[in-house]
Amino acid sequence: MRMDRSVILALACLAASADAGLAQNRGPAQIESWVTNRDRSALFEKQASPVAFQTHANARGPVIVVDPGLQMQSMDGFGFALTGGSAELLSKMSPQARAGVLRRTFGTDGDHIGVSYLRLTIGASDLNSFVFSYDDLAAGETDFELKKFDLGQDRKDVIPVLKEILAIAPGIKILGSPWSAPVWMKTNGDVRGGALAERCYAVYAQYLVRYVEEMKKEGIAIDAITIQNEPLNSKNTPSMQWQVSQQLVFLRDHLYPALTKAGLQTKVILFDHNCDRPDFPLTLLSDPVISRFADGSGFHHYGGDIAAMGLMHLARPDKNVYFTEQMIIEKPGSATIDIAATVKRMIIDTARNWSRNVVLWNLAADPENKPHTGNGGCPMCQGGITLDKDAVSINLAYYTIAHAAKFVRPGSVRIGSTAPGDPAIGLTEDEERPGVKRVAVIENTRVLPNVAFRTPKGQIVLVVANDTQSVSGFTIQYRGAMANIRLSPGGVGTYIWPAE
Repeated sequence: MRMDRSVILALACLAASADAGLAQNRGPAQIESWVTNRDRSALFEKQASPVAFQTHANARGPVIVVDPGLQMQSMDGFGFALTGGSAELLSKMSPQARAGVLRRTFGTDGDHIGVSYLRLTIGASDLNSFVFSYDDLAAGETDFELKKFDLGQDRKDVIPVLKEILAIAPGIKILGSPWSAPVWMKTNGDVRGGALAERCYAVYAQYLVRYVEEMKKEGIAIDAITIQNEPLNSKNTPSMQWQVSQQLVFLRDHLYPALTKAGLQTKVILFDHNCDRPDFPLTLLSDPVISRFADGSGFHHYGGDIAAMGLMHLARPDKNVYFTEQMIIEKPGSATIDIAATVKRMIIDTARNWSRNVVLWNLAADPENKPHTGNGGCPMCQGGITLDKDAVSINLAYYTIAHAAKFVRPGSVRIGSTAPGDPAIGLTEDEERPGVKRVAVIENTRVLPNVAFRTPKGQIVLVVANDTQSVSGFTIQYRGAMANIRLSPGGVGTYIWPAE
C-alpha cells in the first residue's frame, strides 16, 4: 500500500510527540559530559553540571539528531600498540608507578580511560631497542622444523607487562602484526626490506601459528593477526615487502591450511597498510578461499583518504574493516592541544567509515621518542604517554583515545547521527495560523563532526569535535527532546545518557 507523503509526515510527527510524551513522564534524561578544551583548561574532564533534555526547548546552534534505530557496525575497542619499546620503558618503572599508569590507562573507574584494544608486534618493530625474531640463527643456518622457536625477548618485557594489563582488563582484544620474517627466511638475508623466500612460505605459516600457540600457553589470547605490517613499505628496520600476488599464494595455500590444522580460531586481517591502496585487500578477497576465511582488512592513514575504508565496506559488506595504526604527535609543552582535528580524524571518521576499532602508534616512548631501531627506526614516534623513569606525561594521542575508549565499550554499536551535509527537517510556526507547523528541508552544512553509539549497558554515547573557530555550542536531539550544549571552538566532548 502506498502512503501519501503528508500521511507519512503526520505519522512521523505523532511518533515524535509520543516519544516526547514518554520522556516527559519519565522526567528529562541527564547528559554526562567529558570535555577537552583546546586551551588545555580541561583535559578529558568530567563536567560538574549535567545537562537535561527538554521536550519544548529551542535549538541553539547546529542540531545533531541521534537515531538509535539506525544501527551499523559493532565496536571491538580503542587503544594503542604495546611495542617492545613501550614494554621496555614500563618494565623499568618501579612496580608502584607502573601499576598506577596501567590502572589509569586500562581501568574504567574514575578518570581511568579504559583502553580496550592492543596491537602487539610479532617479533621486533622499528620501536624496539634492537631487532630480533623468534628464531634467529647464525648466517647460513636454517630451521624448517622451528626447533629453536622461542618468544625470547618478549618474555622479558612484553609478556610480563601484558599480564599486568590483563589483570586489569582481562577481556582486552589483542592483534598481532609482524614487521619481518626471520632473516634466514628472506630473499636478501637482511632485517630490512627483501621478501619472504617462496621456499619458506610453509615454515613461515607455521611460525605464525606457533606465535599464537605459545602466547596462548602464557595465558594471552591473540584475537587476530595480520601477516605483514605495511607490506608496501621496505624502509623501516625491520621491514619486508610483500606484493599482493605473493600474499595471495601464502594466505590461500599455506596460512589457511596451517591455521585449520592447528584448530585455531584466530582471525586473519588482510593488508595492514595505507588507505591509498584498497585494491590490495580487494584483490586478495577476490580469491574464493581467502574470501571465505579472512575476517576483514586493516588500514593505516599515512596516505590516501579514510573514506577508502567505507569503500571497502561498500564493496564487501560481509567483511570487517579495522584501523590498525596511526601515529599522532604534538610538540611537548605546547600551550594548546589540537584535539578536535585528531578526534575527528581518528575516532569520528574511522568509525563512520565502518572501522570496528582504532589503534594508535604507540603506547609509550621516552622524552627523546626512544627506544627505536637505527637506520629505519622512528625518531619522531611520540607515545600516548611519555615515560622518564617513573615520571609520566600525557600526550595528545592519549586524550584522543580516551574520548572513545572509556564509554564506547567493546560490543557497542554505532548508531545514526546527523553528519555534515545530511538533509534535516526544520519546523517553524505558520505566521497566520498559530500552532500549525511548516516544514523545510535543511542541508546541515554547519553540523559539527560527530559519531554516536549504543553501549551494551544501554547508554547512548555521542562524540563531538568542534573543529570550527567560531561555533560555541550545538544541540542534541534525541527521541523528540533537545539539549543545548556548550562546547568551545577547538574542543571535544563525549556525551553519555540513558538510551531509554
